[in-house]
Amino acid sequence: MVHGVGHAQQADRKNDGAAVASDQIVTLIERRREEGILVNANRSREVVYTENYTGSVTVIESRMLENRQTRDIADVLRDVPGVAVAGIAGQTQIRLRGSEANHVLVLVDGIEVSDPFAGEFDIGTLQAEVGARVEVLRGPQSALYGPDAIGGVVAYESASGRAVPGFAARIEGGTQGTINGALRYGANGESWDAALSVVVVSTDGQPNARGGTRDIGRDSYTVSGKGGVEVADGFALRAAARFIRTEGRTNDSDFDFTSPIFGFTIDSPGVGYVNEAVYALIGARAEVLDGRWTHDLSAQVAEIDRETDSPFGLTSASEGDRVKASYVTAFKLADEHNLTLAADWERESFRNALAASGGFTGQRAIEQTGIVAEYRYSGEAVDLSAALRHDINDRFRDATTFRVGAGYRITETTRLRAAAGSGVKNPGFFELFGFIDGRFIGNEALRPEKSTGWEVGVDQDFGDFARLSVTYFDSELEGEIFTTFPAPAFIATPANRTTKSKQRGVEVSLNARLAEQWSLDTAYSYLDAEENGVEEVRRPKHIASAALTWTAPGDAASATLVVRHNGATPDVAFTDPSFVPVRVTLDDYTLINLNARVTLADGISAFARAENLLDQRYEQVFSFVSPGRSAVVGVEARF
Repeated sequence: MVHGVGHAQQADRKNDGAAVASDQIVTLIERRREEGILVNANRSREVVYTENYTGSVTVIESRMLENRQTRDIADVLRDVPGVAVAGIAGQTQIRLRGSEANHVLVLVDGIEVSDPFAGEFDIGTLQAEVGARVEVLRGPQSALYGPDAIGGVVAYESASGRAVPGFAARIEGGTQGTINGALRYGANGESWDAALSVVVVSTDGQPNARGGTRDIGRDSYTVSGKGGVEVADGFALRAAARFIRTEGRTNDSDFDFTSPIFGFTIDSPGVGYVNEAVYALIGARAEVLDGRWTHDLSAQVAEIDRETDSPFGLTSASEGDRVKASYVTAFKLADEHNLTLAADWERESFRNALAASGGFTGQRAIEQTGIVAEYRYSGEAVDLSAALRHDINDRFRDATTFRVGAGYRITETTRLRAAAGSGVKNPGFFELFGFIDGRFIGNEALRPEKSTGWEVGVDQDFGDFARLSVTYFDSELEGEIFTTFPAPAFIATPANRTTKSKQRGVEVSLNARLAEQWSLDTAYSYLDAEENGVEEVRRPKHIASAALTWTAPGDAASATLVVRHNGATPDVAFTDPSFVPVRVTLDDYTLINLNARVTLADGISAFARAENLLDQRYEQVFSFVSPGRSAVVGVEARF
């Protein structure tokens, strides 16, 4: 499935003493290795083949992003089993296996990109670049990556100058005043590579209030670069940087106590937001003993500023900063055995930057140090993995998390796998210290949320043309942080629940090549997420998608039809003047997207797409109406 990752070419494993699998199994393994590799499934960032991974993973390769003409990464994540997406202007959330949005760790070129203030990443600001790919690791990953990874990890990797060299440009325009563009240049030499990318997304948008007329548009700009150089034999330096700025309109809710639509979204002229983020990473990697022992030292920074505006000035503003340093050493004990040790130090600081809110505007900070030990065994028929992490926190109790997994190939076409692990999530600034006096009061006594979970799955191949994967998962969350409204003032404040939150469900995916020019990718998720017997909000029980792609001989043209279904979803509405939430159910919806591409000349192609083809009216969040039908046409050049 995955192409263009330079270090995918590694020597085949050998087994001189033990009995080996049949020649047919070995051949099948080699074929599968060409289909998918992971670089974020372990702390050493060594290649792990999907065939040897003991957990649940989906690799979204660059070809899939191109076939679906993906512009927002959030859209293609809807096609991943176990992922729920809910977006409004200024904030798009993802939830894995019923977890909270701030339980998902998002990495971009190895950089942790969540906002320390908000505790999560706005996935709606991540635009697809030429040659990029995405890995989605589902299930607890705190043993490898620490807090924020209870639900799993979403890792976005832009293409290097070696993997995708040359020049690429794309321009498109369409309904709602949409104008999008992208430029990329990648280059490499014998000992170096570099890539620079610019992406612009601009649209006037559509109304998002029920019966509203005010268009909710946005302008998003992304500038990124990455590169590396081999300074000496076995010693290399690397760097990556990214700037994201998003400006857009949004609407407020009607908080007129006498209004019959109190709590509903209404047209709010002059209300908007600006989100700006800067990320950077530098690293050095050394290899000794013919590459069997590696040392990797890296440092990264993140600075995220967010504000909302109204005709009367700023209504909120926050600043979040992160400084992180990591040392990872990995030793290949034998061709099949790998041992990794890692140490992370991280400092997050945050500030309410609006004194007019009445909240504390000084800077607060949290520090933590994590120690990781990881072992992996990858054989021809059996795969094993184990990881243990201990986090030392300056504000909270220290925490220890684990992850273990096993895979067994019982025939040349059938593989069983199982994994179990634990996760932890520390409270964020907003929850600890509050934000707006008189409307939200922080709780400095909050304790971290803790989760344990397990899964079992089977991967079944049908010849060379199809693979069916089925996974059952089950997890529990203790100390879930929620918002309560205690009498008599009913002012919102967070607290830890004394009951347990449970998430269990089934994930199914089918990837098939129906004929020489036809392929089909489908996914289905069933989720039962409850807290003390009550359904968790914004987690639909049923999510399904299907993508049918046709490609002409010689790749002269292609077309893709994508159907996405989101089941009925529980949510909360603040339609009671006491601000105590009222439970509601959002209707299910089905979206149909269609796109096509045709080659005009060598390196030049034209394309078109229609999204929400049937103009489905739906809401991902209560009373925020999502966009209706849209269409664009464009041209792309690659040299």
